[in-house]
Amino acid sequence: MKPSQSEYIDIRGIRYHVRSWGRAGAPKLFMLHGWMDVSASFQFLVDEMKGDWQVFAPDWRGYGLTGPTGADCYWFPDYFVDLDRLLDHFEPDRPATLIGHSMGGHIAGLYSGIRPERVGRFVNLEGFGMADTEPTRAPERYRKWLDEMRAPEGFKDYANFDELAQRLQKNNPRLTAERAAFLAPHWGRKNAAGRVELLSDPAHKIVNPVLYRAEETFACWRNVNAQVFWVQAEKTKSLDFLKLDAQAIGERKKMFEHLRDVMIPDAGHMVHHDQPELLAREIESFLHGTPAT
Repeated sequence: MKPSQSEYIDIRGIRYHVRSWGRAGAPKLFMLHGWMDVSASFQFLVDEMKGDWQVFAPDWRGYGLTGPTGADCYWFPDYFVDLDRLLDHFEPDRPATLIGHSMGGHIAGLYSGIRPERVGRFVNLEGFGMADTEPTRAPERYRKWLDEMRAPEGFKDYANFDELAQRLQKNNPRLTAERAAFLAPHWGRKNAAGRVELLSDPAHKIVNPVLYRAEETFACWRNVNAQVFWVQAEKTKSLDFLKLDAQAIGERKKMFEHLRDVMIPDAGHMVHHDQPELLAREIESFLHGTPAT
């Protein structure tokens, strides 16, 4: 495996952990993980990349080795500020290349339309956005939020890292035992009782009280100037979860002016775990401007 280094920077009072691989001075890539994931999750993808890159991958606030906020819930726009500060620190003088998975792809896509001058290329790994919501659901959503704020749930803990690795494989049957064993110590840590708890702030489980408004996302996407690479996994179950069909995805792709897309075979939502070699080859073809493989 390619070695990584850890760096900590202060962002709005949070001790932010950023993992990096590669040679200082090489072209920079920023890899942004999804919900309930960590920066180390990109290790397999980085290992398969052939080019000379310097890769930076933060743990989002309240995940991995980045500190929690201390608040009782999380707000999505805070990720935009965090990304803005990360780019100010690591890539202040030129448009960045963002590679985001799932929630990380959604953050990167929105940011690319909010600050189009700051993003030159955007690789979207299964970051489809969400299904639109109806304003009539507001009372129900606010009530759910109030209930969860009154009695927040914690995350399940595990007897040891082996048990956590088995859970990761249950969540994703395509994940090999070797990769699960690597990920488990990055996803969890031993607590005072000797059990393994997840490195995720339980406040991430609390529902967002503000309904998702798809048109706001679409307005940001239409404002993107970056070259966009839309990556979908052949076996993804995300579209069923999001209640999006192929027609809806086609309409969403049309919102990006400069878009290239690809379907990764025999891969599920965690495409960077399932097919890192093929994914790396496709991403580098896009970054080099060569035809898809």
